[in-house]
Amino acid sequence: MLQISELYIYPIKSLSGIAIKSAKITDRGFENDRRWLLVDSENRFLTQREHPQMALLQQAIENNVLKVIHKVNKQSFSISINNPSTGSKVSVTIWDDICEAEFVSDEADRWFSAMLGLNCRLVYMPDDTQRIVDQRYAPENSVTSFSDAYPFLIIGQASLDDLNNRLAETLPMNRFRPNIVFTGGEPYDEDLYGHFTIGDINFYGVKLCARCVLTTIDQETAKKGKEPLKELASYRFKNNKILFGQNLVHKGDGKIVIGDAVVVLQENIEERFLV
Repeated sequence: MLQISELYIYPIKSLSGIAIKSAKITDRGFENDRRWLLVDSENRFLTQREHPQMALLQQAIENNVLKVIHKVNKQSFSISINNPSTGSKVSVTIWDDICEAEFVSDEADRWFSAMLGLNCRLVYMPDDTQRIVDQRYAPENSVTSFSDAYPFLIIGQASLDDLNNRLAETLPMNRFRPNIVFTGGEPYDEDLYGHFTIGDINFYGVKLCARCVLTTIDQETAKKGKEPLKELASYRFKNNKILFGQNLVHKGDGKIVIGDAVVVLQENIEERFLV
């Protein structure tokens, strides 16, 4: 039996994730997942790839308040989820996309700039911004938030276990920043999940996830290493990309919870899903 074991959201993109017991599904992914984004002076997105210190900002949500706490100096900043922005519009760039967003506040900009040691601003994606996913791989009505490319990422616990069996030091799942983790099955089974259900929600595996240097950053210390990319490159390398996890789109809304069954209805058979 395939069963959900962990669920995660990342309200502000590229900060530490939040482990949750249940997740509400919206049109663009889990509720509150990557709805906020830090941008530079040219309104281009910031991530741990270039700024690993972002890992030191831990997020939590309680009573409709998003709280960010610096893991070292313990300073914190709070944002009301019910009143997430000023409404002041700005166009921001994330990869090749230009999206309409809204500034959160001058106070937020000052706090995050001080904590990260760089000039940045915090923006929010309002409901009327529709960021379409890559049409080569997903249905035309699929949208996402400020995620890299797709609304969801799924990884099997068996896949991480297999990787860790190859490494000198084991790594936690947070290196890979999934939304959905499941138990059961064989390592890398998720590569072939073309259509599956969790409760009443239909999910579709559309593209294997190409991994980057962010996976080498310790999410507790922000220090970089060589793994897991060095090891993954030895057996999960295809078309000049290191692959681990499956990107998903979905149909339907509702809620999924830890313990829910994952029911595979159809497997991917295209060559690009075979590693």
